[in-house]
Amino acid sequence: MGTQGSRLHTSSQDPEEAVETTCASGKHGCECRKRKRTAHCDCDSEPDEEDALLDTPRRKKLKSTSKYIYQTLFLNGENSDIRICALGQEWNLHKVYLCQSGYFSSMFSGSWKESNMMVIPLEIPDQNIDTEALQVVFGSLYRDDVLIKPSRVVSILAAACMLQLDGLIQQCGETMKENVGVKTVCVYYSSASIYGLDSVMKKCLEWLLNNLMTHQNVDLMKELGVDVIELLIQSSDLFVMQVEMDVYTALKKWMFLQLNPSWDGPIKQLLADADAWLCKCRTEMGEEEPFLKAEDGAPFTPVFRHVRLQYIINDLASARILERDNILPPDWLTSVYKSQWFAMLRTEHDNDNGPQDANKEEFESSSMRCGRKLTKDGDYCWRWTGFNFGFDLLVTYTNRFIVFKRNTLSQPCGGAVSMQPRRHLAYRLRLASFDNSGKLVCSRSTGYQLLTLEKDQEYVVMNLDSRLLSFPLYVCCNFQYTSPHMDRCPDSPEPESSARSVS
Repeated sequence: MGTQGSRLHTSSQDPEEAVETTCASGKHGCECRKRKRTAHCDCDSEPDEEDALLDTPRRKKLKSTSKYIYQTLFLNGENSDIRICALGQEWNLHKVYLCQSGYFSSMFSGSWKESNMMVIPLEIPDQNIDTEALQVVFGSLYRDDVLIKPSRVVSILAAACMLQLDGLIQQCGETMKENVGVKTVCVYYSSASIYGLDSVMKKCLEWLLNNLMTHQNVDLMKELGVDVIELLIQSSDLFVMQVEMDVYTALKKWMFLQLNPSWDGPIKQLLADADAWLCKCRTEMGEEEPFLKAEDGAPFTPVFRHVRLQYIINDLASARILERDNILPPDWLTSVYKSQWFAMLRTEHDNDNGPQDANKEEFESSSMRCGRKLTKDGDYCWRWTGFNFGFDLLVTYTNRFIVFKRNTLSQPCGGAVSMQPRRHLAYRLRLASFDNSGKLVCSRSTGYQLLTLEKDQEYVVMNLDSRLLSFPLYVCCNFQYTSPHMDRCPDSPEPESSARSVS
């Protein structure tokens, strides 16, 4: 009726012709096909007695070949020509199906003794493989589709790798990438590194870069090892909230949890307890020796090496905390103080107005990292704390525009402000919003940019599409205020252009 009604409604014919067309399409001819339906029409009448005696056909879903094969051959083991024994369990299987596996194909086609054996004991050296995983993997040889639970994917991946089932390995990888979250990211990353799934490792690292600082979690910090955290801390893609000092603070909490894994408390209490523990360590070790020089602290040295200290010592309160904690060796800080002092002198006396040439590699390794969380749509204006060589940068979010302003005279500033006619800046700005599992909902990036601003000049960095906005919105910026070169010539006359994009 639905199909017929649709035809009648959309047809361009008049009703009489439409009735004719519909009736003419019946199985038997109709004498009344050229008349209106005001009279009785046999083609609409009830079936005759002869037809009524016939069984009415009914739809019946037949078992598919795949399901039949799976049930009969795999689960029931009918006509089995080989038995596989592993982990105290037996499977009655078939060589023709097992040969889909590279492992068994080589075994049966070569000169191995197993090629003529009816019962094959299977050694399982990988502790990630259990009988449930083998059941799924053997069963996958007898069916078209396999349901892989996220909680079981690592064991199934291990078994699939052992038996060299590329299709199943790929499916495991896709399952892992779709289910990366706070409870799975560490074990998925570790498993992907063991079994060579580079795309899964990349996905896990992306998730960690986005969530380590934005959604801090005690259990996650306990799970993260030195190798992974080192990769995160050295990356310019780390989504930093507030300033670089917060990276140092997060590492301090992470180190405390690594050395005190039984700690169980709210995350708001974590920093206070980490500071109290450090104070106790200083008392026991003596105030002179930095923690990273001690036996307990030495393993964490590579991680703290990647903290960008030049953006911590530019703030007095943060510099004092570094001195108080006594985690870092003094020579680390001495070299940074010296480097920053010379950078300041170049800015003040050597006419260093900031980066003017593309040096993306230097930017990635040493740019300032900072961020801000916008909880809801509205108007925001802020600056990040710290001395930035007289470049007082104000950031504004309003009417879905993000604007940079080089402040000199229009807004009060608590620090020194450069009055040079022009200042140059390298930057990258990223926006992102996440769902409850930490997955990206939307994201945008300016890419690496070079910008020239005159005194009190504003520049629209990004115009946002309201359809893509989702709050809370996380803003992450990388900046470079001074030239990365140690020796520079005085600036030559500059063009009037305001901004340049670097490919």
